[in-house]
Parts: sequence; structure tokens; C-alpha cells
Amino acid sequence: MKQLPQDYQQQMKEGLGAEYPAFLKTYEDTPHRGLRINTQKITREEALHIFPFSLEPIPWCPTGFFYQHESDRPGKHVYHAAGLYYIQDPSAMAPVEALKPQPGETVLDLCAAPGGKTTQIAAKMKGEGLLIANEIMAPRRKALVENLERCGVSHAIVLGERPERLATRFAGFFDRILIDAPCSGEGMFRKDPETAERWSIKATEQCAVLQAEILEAAALMLKPGGVLVYSTCTFNPSENERVIGRFMQNHPDFSLETIPGHQHFQPGRPDWAGSDPALERAARLWPHHLRGEGHFVARLQKAVGPEGRRQRPGKFPPVHKDAVQLFETFMRENLKQPTIQGPFTLFGDHLYQTRDDLPPLKGIVVERAGLHLGQMKRSHFLPSHAWAMTLNPVDVKRVLSFAPDDPVLHRYLMGEAIPSSSEKGWTLITVDRFPLGWGKVSNGLLKNHLPRWMRWDAHFLDG
Repeated sequence: MKQLPQDYQQQMKEGLGAEYPAFLKTYEDTPHRGLRINTQKITREEALHIFPFSLEPIPWCPTGFFYQHESDRPGKHVYHAAGLYYIQDPSAMAPVEALKPQPGETVLDLCAAPGGKTTQIAAKMKGEGLLIANEIMAPRRKALVENLERCGVSHAIVLGERPERLATRFAGFFDRILIDAPCSGEGMFRKDPETAERWSIKATEQCAVLQAEILEAAALMLKPGGVLVYSTCTFNPSENERVIGRFMQNHPDFSLETIPGHQHFQPGRPDWAGSDPALERAARLWPHHLRGEGHFVARLQKAVGPEGRRQRPGKFPPVHKDAVQLFETFMRENLKQPTIQGPFTLFGDHLYQTRDDLPPLKGIVVERAGLHLGQMKRSHFLPSHAWAMTLNPVDVKRVLSFAPDDPVLHRYLMGEAIPSSSEKGWTLITVDRFPLGWGKVSNGLLKNHLPRWMRWDAHFLDG
């Protein structure tokens, strides 16, 4: 990689001392690659049986595996399009393992894009409860939504708001909150050398200010007894131990807990922050100690106490009964039995299954009000890709299933219409019975309804 910034090298040399040569040598190594099985769609055991990759378990994540990038190329396999796994840095799997979200809880991923940790949370929640994924940057929200759709996440609402504004609506609302905070990215220099080119001491100081503000907002949104996990992909103590140390001083109702799986990591460094020895309970993931990039993880618990006063639930715009009837007609015609119930809401002419227990969201950027079901046309309903990816094929009347290496399936993934002798109507396309998207059969041809962002280009499999 290109030359590391001199100030950065000096900082790491002073901090690591005798460990610095071993740390510096990691920049000569190829980054380790990982994927995480999406257990919302497939069990770990079934995945290991059918995945054609050279997989090796990641010790700190039961659903995570190292793979061989050059020989496996899982990003180019049909199973990736089906959302059976998420390609994710091995170290980046640690924060959600520390959060330990449970089915039925209310969980906030406060800085969610591009969605790796959000989809990991969703899998642990098993589609039960409420998951709110927030991302303030619109281009990154697009990637977040696409990954949630691909992975078949049905119980998430996507917002795009500043944390302090969310805190005015969601005070004391969440059981668990993840802050994968914006940071200087020192832990990613090996994997993404351009991050090193943007690095400066001033940038780390600016990040620390922002991180402290995000933590303050998150603290207001956490229920008494709730869990908050703070993580970064940087080594810098000003963004890690010092941020957490100051937060703990200002919030005696929070305590630092030992990270689950801590035996695989190195402890936090209170000596770098000049503060609380309890900071050793945080975890540092160093590339010269494990197979992954740099990460910092701290798990904090809020003291049990009386819950504050919550806002009354808000209301989404009502849905005209004619729109609901169009959707219900579609379900009767295309599903063996109805699988979706309200409450519903319309954003423009797009129908969503949403929640009736949310605080008022008027004035808040709402990217997705829940599960996107489809679009209302004047006389019919156009189903969404997001809904297709959550369906169980056994519930669908017309299903067209392919083997992973079928060239006709590859034509579908490139957006082409394909010949079909199936019954006329909406058809769910699957690979080994896992949903890939919709098609509509008419006159012996299946018209392709795969969204453009999902389509392979002609050279996709060549690279």
C-alpha cells in the first residue's frame, strides 16, 4: 500500500511500543475476507452443506466464516443475490455479537449504512420486534435499503435523521442501541488505502466531537436497563477510550461491561486515556493479534430505574379502502393464503406494512416506513422486490425454481425476459427454493421484474 501518514506512524509507534514492528508488518499482508450466513433465510448447517466455498469459522461470530477471495468469489454467486449471506469484514462482526439483540425487542442501529451490522441484528431478532436503521447520508441510505431488501429483512424502518432530532421523538424507547460511529478509519488503512490519504490529526479530533454528540443522543433514547454498544474502526484513543471515558464520567447511570467473546480480543487501554480502569472491559481488535482489520468495541448498560414519559404513538397517513382491496386481491390471486396484515400506510402510491406503536414521525426523514409491499396502480397492484425477498415459496401459487448454475437463471439475473411454460401470472423466481425476485408470465414468456440495482451486467461473472 501507499506510504502511511507520518503523524499516524509516530502515534502508533508511541502507543504500541514493542508491538509496533509486528503491527506495521500487517500492512504487507492481504486483508482477510469474511462472510456471515444470513440465518433469517438459511440455517448455519444447511449453508455449510450447500455453499461451494472454502469456509473457516470466525471464532467470535458463530455465523461468520473466513473465505478465500481469489478462489471463492462469493460476491459473484447466485446465493449472494438471494441474500443467503453478507460479505463483511471479520472484525466488523464483533459489535453486534456484543450487542446481543433478542427477538421481540426494540433495537436502533444509529449509524446503519451500508447495512452489514443492521442485517446481522435483524437475523438475531428473527424478524420479531422492531428494528430502526438510521443513516443521515442519502446516498448511503440507498445502499442500506438495498442490503435490507436483499437479505429479506421485514421488520425494519429506515430513517435518515440527526441523532439529536431522533432523541426528541424516541426518548427511553429502545432496549438496545448500536453506534457504529463515524471515525477516522485507521483500522481500514490496509483494506482501503484511500482512507489513509484523507487522515489527519485534526480529522480524528473532529470525529471525537461528533462521536460524543452521538453518544449523548443515544443515551436519551435507551430504556433503563438497556444496552448500548459503541464501536469504531479506528485505533485512535481520542475516538475510543477517551470518548467512552468522558461519557462515563458524565453518566454515572451507565456501567461498562465485559465484551462477550473477549477472550479473542485485546483489552481496552485506559492508560491511553488517563482515566477509568474499567475501560479494560472494552475490546480492541488488532490485525497483529487476529485475522481481521482494526476495531474498537465497548458495551455499556444503563442502570435499571423508572421509565420516563414516552410520547403517544403517532399516525401515518391513512390508506383508502380501495388500495387495501387491491392489495388483498393480489394476495388472493397469487398466494395460497394471505401472509400480510396491517397496519398499512401509503407514501405517494407505494404501500408499506408499518407499525402502530411508533412515536410521531412528522418532520423526520422516513426512507422506508416498514416493509415495502409494492405500488398502487389505477386498477392493479405492482408487487415489490422487497416483499418477494421475504416470501416463503411454499406460500406462493406460482414458483419457478432454478439450480445455481442454470444459464437461464443467469439470463434472469441480467434482466432478460426468459421463456416459460408456466401458468400465466405473477411468478416467484427462486434458486434452490430461495427467493430472487418476481417475474410475470404471459404468452410463454416471463417478463423480468428484477430491479435494476440487482441486475448483473454482461461481464459480471468474468471478473
